[in-house]
Amino acid sequence: MHVLYEDDGSFKAATIFNEADASLQVEAASGKRSKIKKNNVILRFASPEPAELLRQAEAAAQELDPPFLWEVAPKDEFAVADLAAEYFGHTPSPVEETAVLLSLHAAPVYFHRRGRGRYRPAPPDILEAALAALEKKKRQAEQQQAWADEMLAGTLPEAIGRQADALAFRPDKNSQEWKALDLACQQSQKSAIRLLLELGAWPHPLALLRRRFLQEHFGRGVEFAPVEIPTHAEPPLADVQAYSFDDTVTTEIDDALSVREIDDTHIRVGVHIAAPALGVTRDSPLDVLARARMSTVYMPGDKIPMQPDEVIRAYSLDAGRPVPALSLYTTIDTLTGDVTDVETKLETLAIAANLRHPVLEPLVSEAALEDAERELPHPELLRPLWRGAKALLRVRETVRGKPELNNRVEYSFYVDGDPHDPDNAHVRIVPRQRGAPLDRMVAEYMILANSVWGGILAQHGVPGIYRSQQAGRVRMSTHALPHEAMGVPQYAWCTSPLRRYVDLVNQQQLIAIAEHGISAPLAAPFKPKDAELFAIIGAFEAKHAAYHEFQDAMERYWCLRWLQQEGVTRTDAVVVRDDVVRLADLPFYTRIPGLPQLARGHVVSLDIIGIDEVELTLECRYAGDGTPADAQDMGFVPQEAEPVPVDAATVPAPTDKPEGEPPGVS
Repeated sequence: MHVLYEDDGSFKAATIFNEADASLQVEAASGKRSKIKKNNVILRFASPEPAELLRQAEAAAQELDPPFLWEVAPKDEFAVADLAAEYFGHTPSPVEETAVLLSLHAAPVYFHRRGRGRYRPAPPDILEAALAALEKKKRQAEQQQAWADEMLAGTLPEAIGRQADALAFRPDKNSQEWKALDLACQQSQKSAIRLLLELGAWPHPLALLRRRFLQEHFGRGVEFAPVEIPTHAEPPLADVQAYSFDDTVTTEIDDALSVREIDDTHIRVGVHIAAPALGVTRDSPLDVLARARMSTVYMPGDKIPMQPDEVIRAYSLDAGRPVPALSLYTTIDTLTGDVTDVETKLETLAIAANLRHPVLEPLVSEAALEDAERELPHPELLRPLWRGAKALLRVRETVRGKPELNNRVEYSFYVDGDPHDPDNAHVRIVPRQRGAPLDRMVAEYMILANSVWGGILAQHGVPGIYRSQQAGRVRMSTHALPHEAMGVPQYAWCTSPLRRYVDLVNQQQLIAIAEHGISAPLAAPFKPKDAELFAIIGAFEAKHAAYHEFQDAMERYWCLRWLQQEGVTRTDAVVVRDDVVRLADLPFYTRIPGLPQLARGHVVSLDIIGIDEVELTLECRYAGDGTPADAQDMGFVPQEAEPVPVDAATVPAPTDKPEGEPPGVS
């Protein structure tokens, strides 16, 4: 005797080997024995053999028409044997009954299973809806295949192209477009991004990289709607000659310096910071816009500003017009580095000139600054500022317990032409010596301002946002803690309020001190223990990290474009660690498979055999020792000073600029 039984949603047939009260031991045609419950048995039969029963029944089921069975089936629940008898007009054979069972089971739209061997026909309205859904699904599958066929043939369907960004970066995997793209990817053995790029969804990898970033962080676009600048009282006019120091492409000029020599060893220095906080007050519409972005996004040849153009035009320290500024005045002993007579003022400045690094740097060397007989642009400004900067640095290095390493080369990127179209652009990557006199000078006074103003906030009991470093850990908080790496007792970002939201918040607090003095804790926009400050810190850190990662990716991209632009097929590199090297004259790190064990700083020669602008990777082959050279001439820093990216194959090294970075560089 044989049985037909259900097992895990499918039907099987086997021969009874042994029978108990509630179970059977059966043997399949393969000889495998199994124990099954009697409740799972649907049919007992003597012939044909189990395997033959299933073969014949499956063939017979193909001849049955589920819609017709639905028409003739009872309207209520029924047994399979009853429908088979009605359909065939006689007591059904085991093959016939099994054929009807298989047909019903394969048509769940028409028949709803109600138990072992029992079914119920779907109600007409439910059946109609289900059939419509099946037809829709069929049409969708046909459309998906048609789109996939187009893509495989090299054509981008319009519907796919319209959603390329979403499909590549945040796909709805239930959408027809995604299913079609996924189908084409499977058949072409390509990733979605690679396939869409090849089909022209983006004109080039640069557009892809930008769109991916914008989709995540600027989903509503980067343009601001027109805004109005609130009116405010004009601060008193300052009687100083102030100058800014920036790169040629800087348009958000946050800071400027002035100096007056008191005697042979004392100078009065003014650090003047643009004062957008006069108009961008807490929770105002302009403040909401700035807080949403948290920082200006920089990339070679382009940027996404934190503030609308109207705010930048109103408050940037552009020469030739009066602009409000928050100024810090200090008297500095250029022999000891002592800082006295500290004063914070809200005032109006007429900037004497916007000085540019590329113009000044070739003319401003340490030798020229030290020799009063040598020709120097703006000597009345630069020489006293240089003396004060050196004194400030000596004090910080004493606190640090070691000198700062400022001999690493950094790089400025300039994209001539259209920065959004690499085929119509020319990239220049210009090395700049970190610690060059202009950079060091400006950095020292920014560090001074950020440290002193951080102390003033704490002294007045006005909360601010600080950056500290202790035991090697850098963190942001609302407490004034030491920054050991810079050798200052506290440090608060205050000098870039046009470009960083943290600086803007700190400036709002400082203006309260400048205007209200000891009453500042009551007048300040943020009171002690204000939870909003902690929310700002968290949001800023997340945005700042994402923006910095994007800037690094864009610099990495333009390094690859430069290699292609210059036709470089062989280049020198310096070994950083293990198989990680940094290319000569470029801030580009990569891994070299098969690189022999070489000392840190060893110069090697590499053959460039592949460039991937999507993954931002470079495929190189070790070609032996490079041209004998001092690794430091290639911008390499000895010992542990040069940071190495975690994944050097894809992530460029952090810039590791000092916290008091020069204006236009941060």
